[in-house]
Amino acid sequence: MAVETLYRTTRDPERLFMTRSEADAHDAMLELAETIQTVLHKAVPGIGDDHLESLSIYMAKNRETFGKAFAKKPDVLLTLIEQDPSGANGSEPNA
Repeated sequence: MAVETLYRTTRDPERLFMTRSEADAHDAMLELAETIQTVLHKAVPGIGDDHLESLSIYMAKNRETFGKAFAKKPDVLLTLIEQDPSGANGSEPNA
């Protein structure tokens, strides 16, 4: 009988990961998304919860690109549109 070690995060217990580093990366992304969601909710109180969650997860999954844009390279954000014109880039985590 073979034995597999699987990892899960406390923030997303339904997802299983094959390595601890993948689970840690996913957990860090979810932590960032949660913080972004809190900040955006205060900044834009009229935004719906569904949109708020989707937006915060999208930003967290693409944190490197947003980081470059915030570091005086705003044109880099256009690469996100080029990758997925529907704006739904990152439906699966980049763990």
